[in-house]
Amino acid sequence: MAAIDGLPSLAQVIRTHDLVAKKQLGQNFLLDLNLTSKIARSAGDLTQCDVLEIGPGPGGLTRGLLAEGARRVLAVEKDSRCMPALAEIAAVYPGRLEVLNADALGLDISAHLTPPVRVVANLPYNIGTELLVRWLSPEQWPPFWQSLTLMFQKEVAQRIVAKPGDKAYGRLALLAQWRTDPKIVLTLPPEAFSPAPKVHSAVVHLIRLDQPRYPANGVMLSRLTAMAFNQRRKMLRSSLKAMGPDIEARLEAVGIAPTARAEEISLEKFCALSRGFD
Repeated sequence: MAAIDGLPSLAQVIRTHDLVAKKQLGQNFLLDLNLTSKIARSAGDLTQCDVLEIGPGPGGLTRGLLAEGARRVLAVEKDSRCMPALAEIAAVYPGRLEVLNADALGLDISAHLTPPVRVVANLPYNIGTELLVRWLSPEQWPPFWQSLTLMFQKEVAQRIVAKPGDKAYGRLALLAQWRTDPKIVLTLPPEAFSPAPKVHSAVVHLIRLDQPRYPANGVMLSRLTAMAFNQRRKMLRSSLKAMGPDIEARLEAVGIAPTARAEEISLEKFCALSRGFD
């Protein structure tokens, strides 16, 4: 990769700019440029797309996205220490990289992106799940993005693709699979990062559906799944009793046994239950 863009190795960039990863920012820098290019390729053909990247750090994945042909990259980085390193990348790819020194959780990015848009990111561990839920739960569907290619801790990735009966099955799987086709496309060991985390990581590729997989009341689906999986060992008639005194009848009306537990219930059944509260 260094031969392609003429920039120093990531290890050298980190030394030059004194970019020690900060735990409070959820930073774990991916240093292998072969891996960052592989992640970029797993997002598909980017040549006609704007790409949103959250938490680029020293810019390893940014370089991969640009070298793999992304039309344009919008990189949002909270850590101002990374700005000089990212500016060096922007100079090599004039007009193709915009960097915003901002908190992704408080940013409206719509004015900065031109469709079609794909999101590709090694998300900071401390905000990754929150960002995913936001991207899966906009008021209007389809959303601004075509696909999400995101790195998480492996345990979180498994929760996204889990099926009923799996230990990892829960609210995150339901929200993701209601509106997208998610799959794990890459697993990475701790030693691929600096500093090395205590767990493996995985890249999940989620392709949006033009319409949700099943009709549902989105607000109610989110509320029901939050309540059901917050007390996953309880029977649904107990964990959902705050939904009203007739919850047993509502469950039975959509073919769910009141004595069932949340991890046994399919997405289709949860969607049907949500519609009963319209």
